[in-house]
Amino acid sequence: MNPLLLDIPLQMNTERLILRAPLQSGDEEIVSEAIKDSFNELKVWLSLFQEIPTLEETAILLKNAHINFLKRESFRFLIFKNGGGKDFIGTASLHRIDWDIRKCEIGYWINTKFSGNGYMTEAVKELVDFGFNHLALKRMEIRCESRNVKSRFIPEKLGFTHEGTLRNDDLSADGSRLTDTCIYSKIN
Repeated sequence: MNPLLLDIPLQMNTERLILRAPLQSGDEEIVSEAIKDSFNELKVWLSLFQEIPTLEETAILLKNAHINFLKRESFRFLIFKNGGGKDFIGTASLHRIDWDIRKCEIGYWINTKFSGNGYMTEAVKELVDFGFNHLALKRMEIRCESRNVKSRFIPEKLGFTHEGTLRNDDLSADGSRLTDTCIYSKIN
């Protein structure tokens, strides 16, 4: 089946969270504020956030995410606490989707003020269930820098297999040094 014909929900709910596609007016303000609040932590791990993006840049980022969602190239979800949906937790996505092999990579970042509550683990678990049960994916990966202990905790807690660590595989987020990349996978 052509992926464009897949019925993809624009919102998923867990016990404590709402995961929804980034398409509502005002999303850029919410996301922009969270990036500012979390900037010191985000810039250590994500090359995308070496500078605080303008509101316009954030809006473009979200519109591109929505376009990729519609094209079935990636599925980025904004994460909110259940019960009103005002507390923005972060984002989680299925990206680098290969529909022939039926595999993808999972990416995520969290608003620092919500870190340490298990929210991102809960959101990623929902995406794993969605990927295997709704999209019939056969392999899902999480890749992260070996020193990013908080990020590594999520696949380890969710039972992913640590397939290995690629040494001197990438540049640090700021481009100043080589880093090692841990690869975790789960297969269906």
